[in-house]
Amino acid sequence: MADEAEDAILAYLKDNDEISNSANFAQDLGFSHEDIVNVIRRLHGFRLVDAKDIRRERWVLTEEGKTYAAVGSPEFQLFSAVPPEGIAREDLQKKLDPAVYKIGCQQAIKNKWVEMAKTHVSKKVQHADDKVKNLLLRIQNDEAVNQEDIDALKRRKLIIQQVWKGNSVRKGPEYAPKRKRAVTDLTRENLQRGDWKELEFKEYNFSAKGQPVEDGHLHPLLKVRRQVQTIFLNMGFEEMPTNNYVESSFWNFDALFQPQQHPARDSHDTFFLKVPSSTKMLPEDYVERVKEIHESGGYQSRGYGYDWKREEANKNLLRTHTTAVSSRMLYALAQKPFAPKKYYSIDRVFRNEAVDRTHLAEFHQIEGLICDRGLTLGDLIGVLHDFFSRLGMSKLRFKPAYNPYTEPSMEIFSYHEGFKKWVEVGNSGMFRPEMLLPMGLPEDVRVIAWGLSLERPTMILYGIDNIRDLFGPKVDLGLIKRNPICRLGL
Repeated sequence: MADEAEDAILAYLKDNDEISNSANFAQDLGFSHEDIVNVIRRLHGFRLVDAKDIRRERWVLTEEGKTYAAVGSPEFQLFSAVPPEGIAREDLQKKLDPAVYKIGCQQAIKNKWVEMAKTHVSKKVQHADDKVKNLLLRIQNDEAVNQEDIDALKRRKLIIQQVWKGNSVRKGPEYAPKRKRAVTDLTRENLQRGDWKELEFKEYNFSAKGQPVEDGHLHPLLKVRRQVQTIFLNMGFEEMPTNNYVESSFWNFDALFQPQQHPARDSHDTFFLKVPSSTKMLPEDYVERVKEIHESGGYQSRGYGYDWKREEANKNLLRTHTTAVSSRMLYALAQKPFAPKKYYSIDRVFRNEAVDRTHLAEFHQIEGLICDRGLTLGDLIGVLHDFFSRLGMSKLRFKPAYNPYTEPSMEIFSYHEGFKKWVEVGNSGMFRPEMLLPMGLPEDVRVIAWGLSLERPTMILYGIDNIRDLFGPKVDLGLIKRNPICRLGL
């Protein structure tokens, strides 16, 4: 069939200048339009013909639209079913199809054709024109309809746009009434018969690309993670070990001076483990100091004044933030002669949250902290400007906030040039003395820290508006292959 279609096209162009419409040509000669289009593309590749694309758009009726064009719109059917004296709503509902009744009520009231009382329906006008049916019939007959009416019918899903594609065809620079088929292989039989001398061989295309190599691709989160990691390393930070997803409530909450009745410690917000449900390895002397600061205070703090429970601190959970790792690192630092440190971490944390377009039950947290003598809030603001400028965020604002383990605390906002507004990008603060001094750190040592998610900047950089398209089972692997290496504002 393809060979016959090819011969028909070339023969027609021998005596005619152009095939103006491939669909009409296919219909006249009894070919399918799809076959004709495929043959035209092949001939165009051999330069036997020049083909130009034709694209036509028209509105056609949906199945619902066809029904209304035949029997009238729901509002007109409802209006016609109401007698001059009116009718009970229950009786009117029985006369009409449920879908017709529901749509008809909405549209008839909107058109001010009927008045719907609690139990009675009456007409507000004596006559009504079924404009929807008339418009559908005009579209069905390919008559012109203004854009406002098109939009109204489209909103009601009574019409859809149909796109037709075809070709117009003329003779190409290599045109011949019959295509001479080039041979791609020289066979043993050609050599034996000697007919290889008369054969025309297909030219080698040395510019043709080979099959793409299937290789690995980095996930966008890994690309941005590596860039952020490079920023921290360039600023002189060292990475904290974050390989323990399972953490005890003590390091995750209690060591951070977070009270045991805090809402974040509820099972609605945190994933607790059943097996093993509790830890058996905690530094006992430090546990006693943490208990004392919670119950009675100390270091010029009144504490929380409640009965601190060891069994609550022993509960195992999936860490809710990487600050649990920070508390371990600071405690370890306090057990040696003090030396200033800069730590960072980028790893996964878990929250018992409802999944939506901006939240998942697991995500990645970026955290940085600096531990040194005499640090101030001004130092924190200066470091934040340095860090975020390397991320490409030069305009920052800070807003006072509350955290159980930092005081003062600040939310960090950056001006987004694309959104033309300020967006929250992270949280920050200075660790409280109630957290640091029980660890054994010197009284003049201060710790400034900040954190942000890895997903939010990645979504902004890659133009993704649903976190489930970035992380999880619904990720499009094509997105990972297509996107180039991430470059932040280094």
